[in-house]
Amino acid sequence: MSKSDLSSIKLSYATPSLGMHPTHTLPLKLSAISTAGYQGFELGFDDLLSFARQYLRISDLAEDDYDNLCTAAGEVGRLCDELELEVLVFQPFSNFEGYAEGTEKRKKAFDKARGWMRIMDAVGCEMLQVGSNDDPSSISSFPEIARDLAALADLYHPRRIAYENWAWGAHVNTWTHINEVIKLADRPNLGLCLDTFQTASLEWGDPCVPSGKIENADEIYKASLKKLEKEVDPEKIFFFQISDAYHIVPPLEREGETPPRGRWSHASRPLPYHGGYLPVLDMVKAVLRTGFRGWFSVEVFLEEEHSKELKNGLLDDWAKEGMKSVKRLLEDAEKGI
Repeated sequence: MSKSDLSSIKLSYATPSLGMHPTHTLPLKLSAISTAGYQGFELGFDDLLSFARQYLRISDLAEDDYDNLCTAAGEVGRLCDELELEVLVFQPFSNFEGYAEGTEKRKKAFDKARGWMRIMDAVGCEMLQVGSNDDPSSISSFPEIARDLAALADLYHPRRIAYENWAWGAHVNTWTHINEVIKLADRPNLGLCLDTFQTASLEWGDPCVPSGKIENADEIYKASLKKLEKEVDPEKIFFFQISDAYHIVPPLEREGETPPRGRWSHASRPLPYHGGYLPVLDMVKAVLRTGFRGWFSVEVFLEEEHSKELKNGLLDDWAKEGMKSVKRLLEDAEKGI
C-alpha cells in the first residue's frame, strides 16, 4: 500500500461517539468533527432527536414525529454545508429483518424505514446503516433475512444500505453471515458495514472469561481474516468502523437483559492505542488487502468518559485524538500490506 492509497481514504466520526451528556449537543459535535479534519460523519438518531427537541422547542417530540424530525434534519443539513461535512450514514437502524409477513413487528419495521428515509432526504444522506437483529424471536433463516433486506434496498433505491454484523445478533453476528446475506439478497445498493470491534470481540475476544479470549482465539481469528481477504468484494464494503475494547476485569456475567458483548460494546470501546487489547490492526490489514480504500469511521463508546459534562475543548480533544489514532493505524497497516 502506497502513501497515495493512504491519502485517498476518507475519514468519518460517529456523532454518538462524541459524548452522551445533554451538554454534548449536535452542533458542537459537528464543529469538533470539522475542526479535527474529518470529511464526514455518522449521524446518530438520538443526536438528531435531541437536536430537534432543542431546535424546535418541543421537549417531548416523539421518535416517529417525522414531520418535525425532517424540519430539524434540514437545519442539520444546512450546518453540514457550512462546515463542509458529508453525512456519510444515518444510524443505527435496528431490529428490522426477520419478521414474518403480516406481523405487527414487520409492519412497524417498514413504517420506521419509510420515516427514516424521509429524514435522510431532508438532511442529505444517502446511506442507512442496519445492525443485525438481536431479537431472539426473529426468524433465523438467512434466505428470509435476505428477502427483507432486498425489500429494504428496493424501497431505498438509489440510496444505499450498509448491513452490519452486531456481535450479539440473534442469528447474524459475523462478517461471514452478513456477506452471505447480501449475496443472497443480490441488490447493487446493499453492502457491508465492517467493524473491528464486532468481528474481533466475537471471533477473538470474550468479556466473560478472565483471559478475555475465546479458546484457540489466535488460530480462529487468523483463519477468519484470511478468508475475509479472499472472499469479500471491496466494492461491497460501504464503510469500515474502527474501535478497540478494554479487557474487562472482573469478567462480565453471561446473564442479563442485554447480552454481554452488547454491554461490552456500549460501554468499553476506546480508540485503538488507548488501552484496549483486541487485535484491531490485523483486521485493518485484512480489509485493506481486499483492495478496499473507502471510508474509515471512528465509532467508540466509553460510558463513563462520554457521560462527563461539557468543558471547554472536550469534544475537540476527543475528535482530534480519534484522527491521530486512525492515521497511526493506517500508517502501521501500511507496513504489513
